Amino acid sequence: MIACIVIPGFSLRAALRARPALAVRPAALAPVEGEEPLIGPVTAAAEAAGVRPGMRLGEALATCPSLALVEPDPAGAEQAWEEIVRRLEDVGIAVEPIGQGCAYFDTSGVERLYGGVQGALRRALTAVGSSWDPRAGAAERRFAALAAANVARPGQALVVEDGRSSRFLAPLPLELLPLDRRRREELAELGVRRVGDLASLPAAAVGERLGADGRQAWKLARGEQGRRVRARKPAAELAEVLEFPEAVGNELTLRRALSVLLDALLARPERADRFVRKLALSARLVGGGSWRRTLTLREPFAEAGRLRTALGPKLAELPAPVLKLKLEVLELTESTGQQLALVRPEGDELRGRLREGLRQVKASAGEGGVCTVVEVAPWSRIPEHRALLVARDE
Repeated sequence: MIACIVIPGFSLRAALRARPALAVRPAALAPVEGEEPLIGPVTAAAEAAGVRPGMRLGEALATCPSLALVEPDPAGAEQAWEEIVRRLEDVGIAVEPIGQGCAYFDTSGVERLYGGVQGALRRALTAVGSSWDPRAGAAERRFAALAAANVARPGQALVVEDGRSSRFLAPLPLELLPLDRRRREELAELGVRRVGDLASLPAAAVGERLGADGRQAWKLARGEQGRRVRARKPAAELAEVLEFPEAVGNELTLRRALSVLLDALLARPERADRFVRKLALSARLVGGGSWRRTLTLREPFAEAGRLRTALGPKLAELPAPVLKLKLEVLELTESTGQQLALVRPEGDELRGRLREGLRQVKASAGEGGVCTVVEVAPWSRIPEHRALLVARDE
């Protein structure tokens, strides 16, 4: 079966580790600077006061004047999530992280080790840690497993038996489906408020009214997609940290610090002369907040000068002076060089570029970033109805 681990409001929980007293008070994750003023996840006390995630900041403060805003900590959240994933991998569970606070795994590889599906789920919850209030679900399909995890209580697991996924999904709200708010409101006006309501509609009508996203949600509601779990490759454990004796806001000083980190990182023996494909630059800011940016290179390389040129502009995005700067290698190439040929076969160069392009997209956007065209109604007179662009399963 496919299992799913969910930690609701993970980004808020990670930020509250530095301010645990706010966990029992009305609190919400503050909007990200420079983006639309919408609050993030909220605590149970804030939800009881009428505050909901995604509210506008002014509306949330008007609803609950005592609402405390928690500064986002993206670097801390990334580190905490990586530690959780590694703990799951340490107990033999091959994990496919979908995002911070959500991961899938196939129970077939660990059922004999832990005494069945329930035993594997209990072991996974223990590995995550009770302080995060994780929930687990298992089913034949990915979406049903995700729904089961969201329905389960904190610290518990819910297993949907074979053949009962459709019945289990039918009464659940549409918020579980990957539909934007506007689409859900449109469906609610039509009387479609449950997953089962959407699943009962004709496929052609859903595709015509809601487009490709609606058709994808319709398939999920019917339990027609998502049998495979693609476990991640072990992450490269290469990182260098530089702490400053006092806060630094001068870009020239930060660029010099970045050069020091790059030289130390490229000199690490663990790199084994492999090229760098993806990096992350993070900082601890004055006031306790953090900042993090990732960079996927168009072409893998390991030249310090080119890496400085690629990472340098990121420093201009820092919103406040820095107390600590950290540089991580998230992905390395498997090879240490490129084998050149005297005469390249016709079409070989194009195929090589396509393969490299696919690797770059997957490193930047994940497996779902690579799509393919699937025929759904080749007989249709409307060209847009003949095929859909969907994520590749291979």
